[in-house]
Amino acid sequence: MSVSIQTDNAPKPVGRYPHARRVGDLLFLSGIGPRSAADNSIPGNVYASDGSLLAYDIAAQCHSVFANVRAVLESCGAGWTDLVDVTVYLTHMSGDFQTYNAIWAEYFPDIATAPCRTTLGIDALPTPIAIELKCIARLSAG
Repeated sequence: MSVSIQTDNAPKPVGRYPHARRVGDLLFLSGIGPRSAADNSIPGNVYASDGSLLAYDIAAQCHSVFANVRAVLESCGAGWTDLVDVTVYLTHMSGDFQTYNAIWAEYFPDIATAPCRTTLGIDALPTPIAIELKCIARLSAG
């Protein structure tokens, strides 16, 4: 049996899917980006008058995406220590990996308790974001 999870503390998904799904003691988070739950804005993005993206701040987006992941985890009664695997998608690997990797180390300073991680460079995401996380956590039964 699985349970679908939605929370108002994270940005609404950009499609028809839940924030997470619990199956037994596993929690599968859908891809989570850095958009603000309050107003759907993307921290650090700078737009031209025609609405096209001029620049972005990967550090601002990293901190925001971690906050959004934390919000979904907490809505399920989980936290950082429950994360077991994280897949990270970056739209500009060569330009953003070093900053992202340093910020990751702030959130997960101890390698012994950090989740496994895979980082992929991709061409684009569905909205003008530079990072997205896909996470799996293990929860206590009940």
